[in-house]
Amino acid sequence: MPEDVSLTTVAARAGVSISTVSRIVNGETRRASAATVARVRDAIEAVGYRPNPVGRALRRRQSQVVGMLVANLDNPAMATIASSTEAALRSAGYVMMLCDTHDRADLQDDYLSALRAQLVRGFVMVASVPSKGLADLSAEGAPMVFVTRRAPAGRGPFVGIDDRAAGAAVADRFIDEGRRAPAVAFPQQGSSATRDRVLGFLARLAERGRPAVSVIQGEGSGLSHLQVGYEAAEKIFSAGDKPDAILCVSDQIAYGVRRRALERGLDVPGDCSLVSIDGSPLNKWVAPWLVSVEIPYIAYGQEVLASLNAIWAGAPSMDRLLPYRF
Repeated sequence: MPEDVSLTTVAARAGVSISTVSRIVNGETRRASAATVARVRDAIEAVGYRPNPVGRALRRRQSQVVGMLVANLDNPAMATIASSTEAALRSAGYVMMLCDTHDRADLQDDYLSALRAQLVRGFVMVASVPSKGLADLSAEGAPMVFVTRRAPAGRGPFVGIDDRAAGAAVADRFIDEGRRAPAVAFPQQGSSATRDRVLGFLARLAERGRPAVSVIQGEGSGLSHLQVGYEAAEKIFSAGDKPDAILCVSDQIAYGVRRRALERGLDVPGDCSLVSIDGSPLNKWVAPWLVSVEIPYIAYGQEVLASLNAIWAGAPSMDRLLPYRF
């Protein structure tokens, strides 16, 4: 029901004025007796009244709605981040509007425009891509938090892990295990996260006496990391040297790599060990053969909320780096 009609209905049922109902709905109970407050709340429950957040935002110029744009909800990691953030925002009294951009700049801009029209209080950008609308909003100082990928243009608080350090940790593991032919599989159209993981991996190998030219590298095209892994694996397995360990910069890339390995008659992890950086809880069910650097995506929500609160309070923006583990 429209908000003014609902307030009228509540007021009539409780036997009080509309202004009294409005004050109590908005948490101003000091001017009403305990009996009146109880009567109004009983009436609210009876008629099923719910405040209109958009109407309230228009009056107060302050919304309780936060928009989240996610690059690909088919990705379990991003779905976990979305779920975690929704729970954190809801516990703090906010409503989250979720949009899947499918990693497309045009869709991202369409959703940013639509959310802006709804007077959302902030934007959570999960794996955002460069786009004009995003650049314009960033330049205007819109409250934005960037998750898993850093801001494509300008600056903005980041929630994620130290991707270079994670890549370096995999390199250390390979060398400590005595791996002699390391490889890396990554997307041709990489993000800041995947690029940093590869750079950290190659740099640490070089520090420990394995220059990048000695590392087998395979890249795959397309937006699907499953396809990326499959194509990258074909390049890696077609190289002169056969790898005994491969860094896959995401779980889904590892799934694609293993599919191509099995088609070639290779045993994973017997002939070649795969290590990914993601660590989805699904792995123990669908990929027990996969070793992962586990990222605590379930904890991202509280960090996103803390970043938004800092922005709204006018505090300096800061990155929030979470721990990871094998």
